Amino acid sequence: MYNDVRAINDMVQRESAFIDPILEEVRKVIVGQELMVERILIGLLTGGHVLLEGVPGLAKTLTVKTVCDTIDAAFSRIQFTPDMLPADVIGTVIYNQQRGDFTAKRGPIFANLVLADEINRAPAKVQAALLEAMQERQVTIGDTTFPLDRPFMVMATQNPVEQEGTYPLPEAQIDRFMMHVVVGYPTRNEERQIMERMVQASLTDLGKESGGTKSLGVSSVSDTNAILSARDAIRHIIVDEKINDYIIDVVVATRDPRKAGMKDLSDMVAHGASPRASIALNLAARAHAFIKHRGYVTPEDVKAVGPDVLRHRIILTYEAEAEEITSEHIVKRIFDTVEVP
Repeated sequence: MYNDVRAINDMVQRESAFIDPILEEVRKVIVGQELMVERILIGLLTGGHVLLEGVPGLAKTLTVKTVCDTIDAAFSRIQFTPDMLPADVIGTVIYNQQRGDFTAKRGPIFANLVLADEINRAPAKVQAALLEAMQERQVTIGDTTFPLDRPFMVMATQNPVEQEGTYPLPEAQIDRFMMHVVVGYPTRNEERQIMERMVQASLTDLGKESGGTKSLGVSSVSDTNAILSARDAIRHIIVDEKINDYIIDVVVATRDPRKAGMKDLSDMVAHGASPRASIALNLAARAHAFIKHRGYVTPEDVKAVGPDVLRHRIILTYEAEAEEITSEHIVKRIFDTVEVP
C-alpha cells in the first residue's frame, strides 16, 4: 500500500500527531529527562520493555506514571520487595467453597502498562515469573493460560546504589528488555525549575492525587487505539538495505571486536549481543524516526538508540573489569569504528 516515500512520510506525520501532545503534557510535570521520556514512548510504540536505571530521586517512577496518565490505558504499579511471591505478580487460584471449584484470581500483571518498581529487590523466583509475560505476552495460572491485553509493556526501575538486599537480574531476563536506559542528573537550570515547581506544589497541597500528576494538570490525550495504529504505521517505515547492513555490522562487532578493527577490545568481551539485539535495534530505530515524524530510518536513528539497546547485552571479561572498561565504552568504540552508510 505504501510504496512511495512521500506517501509514507505523509502517513507517518498523520499517525504520529499524538506524540507531541503527549510530550507537552509530560513537560507539565517532568523537567528535562527528554531522553527517558522518548525511550518510554519507543517501548510503547514497539511493544518492547524498558529498564530504567538511576540513583534515587531522578523521577523515574514519576516519569513512567506521568506518561501513563497521558494515555487512556490500564496501568498497574508493582512495588518489588524481597518477600514477594510469584503469585503477587501473576495471580493465583482460589478455592470457591460455594461452588466447590477453583477460580483464577488475576494479578497486577494484567494491565496495558506495568511499572515494576525496583525490580532488582525481588528474588529470582519472582523475576522469573515475569519472563513468560514479557516474552510470550501470556501468563499461566494453575493449568490455564491467559493472554495479556494489547498493548502490553513492562517498565522496570532499579537503583545502582543500595545493593544490600537486592538480587541481580538474570541474563535471560535482562535480554528481554528492549532498552536499558541510564538516567542521569538534571542540569543546574533544570534542577532549579524542578525545585521551584515541586516546592510550590507541596506548599499548595497539590501532588496528593495520583502522585501529583493529575493535580499538576496532566490530561489524557491519547489511548491504546492510537498506540496500536502507530505500531501498524511503524511497520511501513522505510529501512534501506544499507541501514540493515549497518545494524548487523554493529551487532556483530559486539561479538568479535577484532574483526571490526578493534583488536584492543578482543579480550574484553566475553559474550556479545544476541540476535534479539538486531531486532530491537531495527524496531527502536523505526520508532525513533516515527517520533521525529519521519517515514524513513537514518543512521542517526540507529546511533541515537544504539547505546540503550546494546549496553545490557554485552558481558565483559574479568580483564575488562580489572581495567575498568565498561559496556558503555565498548558500545561507543563500536559506533565510532563501524563504517556509517
